[in-house]
Amino acid sequence: MPHSVAVAGASGYAGGELLRLLAAHPDFEVRTVTAFQNAGQPLIALQPQLRSLAHLTLVETTAENLAGHDVVFLALPHGKSGAITAELPAETLVIDCGADHRLTDEADWARFYGTEFYGAWAYGLPELVHADGTRQREALVGERRIAAPGCNVTAITLALAPAVRAGLVESTDIVSVLAVAPSGAGKALKPHLLAGEILGSASAYGVGGTHRHVPEIQQNLRVAGATEVSISFTPVLVPMSRGILATSTATLAPGVSESDVRAAYEIAYADEPFVHLLPAGEFPRTADTVGANTALIGLAVDVDADRLVVVSAIDNLAKGTAGAAVQSANIALGLPETAGLTVNGVAP
Repeated sequence: MPHSVAVAGASGYAGGELLRLLAAHPDFEVRTVTAFQNAGQPLIALQPQLRSLAHLTLVETTAENLAGHDVVFLALPHGKSGAITAELPAETLVIDCGADHRLTDEADWARFYGTEFYGAWAYGLPELVHADGTRQREALVGERRIAAPGCNVTAITLALAPAVRAGLVESTDIVSVLAVAPSGAGKALKPHLLAGEILGSASAYGVGGTHRHVPEIQQNLRVAGATEVSISFTPVLVPMSRGILATSTATLAPGVSESDVRAAYEIAYADEPFVHLLPAGEFPRTADTVGANTALIGLAVDVDADRLVVVSAIDNLAKGTAGAAVQSANIALGLPETAGLTVNGVAP
């Protein structure tokens, strides 16, 4: 029997991507979809691409409507899921794609979000390498509360964690600049995200250490072995519907060579189904990750600047959000980790 599934926030971009993946998953059956303002409408009216789920109607997002399922995926705005999840049965597997349960430090939450702190859940980035060489996936087995990571966080963490864990870089001198698609900001109407505003333009946001993903990146790199983490992180909004291209650099530790760097990444990701290290001299494109649960990584050493340069690409809605959620659910339930997920992108 397939696991029964409910998806909260099903009318948004992240909810739509979750439903696209779940519709093709051999072990899940989507039975309930919920929304706030759009409750009462047919799902197909809000997600016309999801033809196989046209029989579903959006109902109100309440704990009562979500309870009674084996798995609940939450694709709600930050600050909206904590109160709902507190009312769900302990035996239900709940995957939160929002930020409400990602941070372990209440002070970080207060500084960057400023709402009620609901506590940290098991962190849903399976490939995150720990200082002792284990992977985060081991912490997800059998879990019933999982927080999916932030999309920008995924791109940067996967790019830098192996170097931090191997002691190849100075974790107090990290700079990351990201080209980011506007779909990461959600589907709600925002004037600065209108086509007339973003087409033919690029603009930075969350500048000067103000972006909410900063403490989550620091948290992950500490898990990878860093004592202190200082990162200058600047996302740049660009006119593509999906994707993140992150260029992350850090000062190399004394005596580290390019071969040392490549060896560390090959060890870290050799057996990972969804994180692919590109050959020397090759760097990823966001187009090659669209619709896929892959993270593509290219490496270089800037000898003159004495810096490691890592370029990583993901689909912000797939590996950056919904794909990570489904991957984590697979692990928690003892299913094949790759079930319902693909490494193949959509081109052109």
